Amino acid sequence: MASLTDLVNLNLTDCTDNKIIAEYIWVGGSGIDLRSKARTVNGPITSPSQLPKWNYDGSSTGQAPGEDSEVILYPQAIFKDPFRRGDNILVMCDCYTPQGEPIPTNKRYNAAKIFSHPDVAAEVPWYGIEQEYTLLQKDVSWPIGWPVGGYPGPQGPYYCAAGADKAFGRDVVDAHYKACLYAGINISGINGEVMPGQWEFQVGPSVGISAGDEIWVARYILERITEVAGVVLSLDPKPIKGDWNGAGAHTNYSTKSMREPGGYEVIKKAIEKLGKRHKEHIAAYGEGNERRLTGRHETADINTFKWGVANRGASIRVGRDTEKEGKGYFEDRRPASNMDPYVVTGMIAETTILWKN
Repeated sequence: MASLTDLVNLNLTDCTDNKIIAEYIWVGGSGIDLRSKARTVNGPITSPSQLPKWNYDGSSTGQAPGEDSEVILYPQAIFKDPFRRGDNILVMCDCYTPQGEPIPTNKRYNAAKIFSHPDVAAEVPWYGIEQEYTLLQKDVSWPIGWPVGGYPGPQGPYYCAAGADKAFGRDVVDAHYKACLYAGINISGINGEVMPGQWEFQVGPSVGISAGDEIWVARYILERITEVAGVVLSLDPKPIKGDWNGAGAHTNYSTKSMREPGGYEVIKKAIEKLGKRHKEHIAAYGEGNERRLTGRHETADINTFKWGVANRGASIRVGRDTEKEGKGYFEDRRPASNMDPYVVTGMIAETTILWKN
């Protein structure tokens, strides 16, 4: 008798001809939740243009009224499926009305317009996003490794640490790292964070709209792994009150002009533009960010814009290597861990390339 594990791991290659499973993924009504459902299609699939559009009940995700509930999924990016493996795929989609209009939670649509603008495309914008997150105990919503109802020792020993008393959840983190590599996501690293139970993965450098696609699918894969592990993923920017670090999504950014000789002057002009639109960016950089951006715990105060070289208490940090070489990139440290990567990446490109002050 086959076990459940045997059936889950069935290799369908030899018995389903050219049939594969495509898991369609989309962003739900809260703007941070991820939804998905699967369908059988003829494979192999090498481009999202080969996939059919699909639909779902938007009234059940907070994205449409019950009397007109159909929302249409447009496939936009494909990745290998690390759970089903074989030729099966994950499909990142965005969402439209039956009339072809993007629904309000479809933030990809506007980002794609920005990235397709000739001036933006010519600058080949690169992004490297540092996604911080916290792993919680399932039944008590308290960080893993923490005594229930209590606190561990103060911050200091946990950042990039090893050991059963300092690093909690490494099996989940490493499984996620390898699953993202398998999927084809340009994940570039992981590390333990300052608060125990908090971790980070980095995606990039990714060009334009692909940065948002890759972060969303990496988040989806992490949700699936935590589901199996029986822990809860939190993207709250300040999951624990008090003297504990929050969670951000620092966004590293460069354009072709910044990466070339003389790029440091281009960087400084871009930072000046970002400073002039500070309030607009903060408003779009994630919910609850005011609890994180306090001027403490490696942040700048939410109402203050400042930049500096190697300054982790700044809004924008420029690396020593960039200053020394006169070209490179900068890091926007303001985005919260629950930010929408389509919004953040698109807005940075819009402000630094298209906006005329």
